[in-house]
Amino acid sequence: MTRLSLTTAAPATAKADALVVGIYSGSGGSDAGPTSPFDAVAAAVAAVGGKGKAGEVTVLPGTGLAAAGRVIAVGLGDPAKITGEIVRKAAGAASRKLAGLGRVVSTLGSVDLTAAAEGHLLGAYVFDRYKEPSDAPVVEIALVVPSAAKPAKEVLRRAVVTAEAVALARDLVNTPPNDLFPASFAERASAAAGEAGLKVDVLDEKALTKGGYGGILAVGGGSTRKPRLVRVAYKPAKAVASVALVGKGITFDSGGLSIKPAANMDHMTSDMSGAAAVVATAIAAAVLELPVAVTAYAALAENLPSGSAYRPGDVITHYAPKGERPRTSHVLNTDAEGRLVLVDAIARATEDRPDYLLETSTLTGAQVVALGTRTMGVMGTESLRDRVAQLAREVGEGGWAMPFPEELREGLDSPIADIANVAGKPAGGMLLAGIFMQEWVPDDLPWAHLDVAGPAFNSGGAYGYTGPGGTGVPVRTLLATLADIAAAG
Repeated sequence: MTRLSLTTAAPATAKADALVVGIYSGSGGSDAGPTSPFDAVAAAVAAVGGKGKAGEVTVLPGTGLAAAGRVIAVGLGDPAKITGEIVRKAAGAASRKLAGLGRVVSTLGSVDLTAAAEGHLLGAYVFDRYKEPSDAPVVEIALVVPSAAKPAKEVLRRAVVTAEAVALARDLVNTPPNDLFPASFAERASAAAGEAGLKVDVLDEKALTKGGYGGILAVGGGSTRKPRLVRVAYKPAKAVASVALVGKGITFDSGGLSIKPAANMDHMTSDMSGAAAVVATAIAAAVLELPVAVTAYAALAENLPSGSAYRPGDVITHYAPKGERPRTSHVLNTDAEGRLVLVDAIARATEDRPDYLLETSTLTGAQVVALGTRTMGVMGTESLRDRVAQLAREVGEGGWAMPFPEELREGLDSPIADIANVAGKPAGGMLLAGIFMQEWVPDDLPWAHLDVAGPAFNSGGAYGYTGPGGTGVPVRTLLATLADIAAAG
């Protein structure tokens, strides 16, 4: 990743390949204040037609403006309406313009250090495992701050850890399915978690069969690459609470026998985004030493059609905690597979007796229809649901609380099983998926379901700090929720 550092040196005289300066719209001047030497930068931007609106990027020669070789002026919009997300996006847009450079100085840290650090790192992210980029990411960015004392260093450290977690999730999502399948995902998750000192358990197909994980086995039965269930545990000595994280890990989703249309099926390489997010979050929680016990479950399978694939009409017997009756589900559509693997993992997670359960998945196309590609749907226990949705908006990942209308449940009734995996009508599809999974959540366990079908994968061009491909959503939301639980219970 791009290296970040702190500096208290005067940015105008700093020797660097480029200087990043935030520019406000109207008469707001630059981010360094109305009497700063960078008012000349604001004037130069205006002279070439720049407005300073949020997200706008203007590249200027450094001559006469700064000692740096060039000046990257990024718009911050109205100074009275500045937010961390505006700074984060500005820093990300600047980082994409800085590709190929060595050392850069950025004044955005003086506005919001956390947002500037995250934005610069995430905007500079490049997935280069299979293709060398035309320009390498910027090597180093020095963030200008009033003081580089211990508090600022800690803020920077936490921002870097967060960005590294997002980058890990992005790397996993961007790895193509011929290289990332259940077993290889488990190996990579185990290696990354092991480096952080976490305990990792992996159930292979034999252990899943012995344990009765019918949903994971059914969905993964059509592939020669067998399913896995990965458990990553972080247990600090003085935890104030315990949280279970559950993520959907369909490493490729063809739809099974209810096969998807060919158009855009390649995007289904991202159907393991939830699993990537919970593994990355657990690792980051450990590195940040959050006083919250975190156990992440990644339910991994490849959903393919074959002679051994599960069928519409099948009845699945799911995993049940010891002493409980196993629930059954009636498969009406094999492309509604995520919920089938997730409830096995949810049931197993409840055996740990967590105080909270957070589950995330690229679960339904209905989420995209309802909320678009940048706003996740958050469902579950109302108090936790609303808390998570608010935190998602605060960190810039976009979250909206959605209900579980009681009348929808009857649409999942089955004459031969406890519940059907889809309803006969498409209305309320996002909500029905959550209602299905709620059947496996104990009534007294606060839980939230984060449907990130759209936000987890960017199929378009780059914007802000988000490039094409995996976005790493909702890692920052999950980390913010863990930190909030640590602080407020």
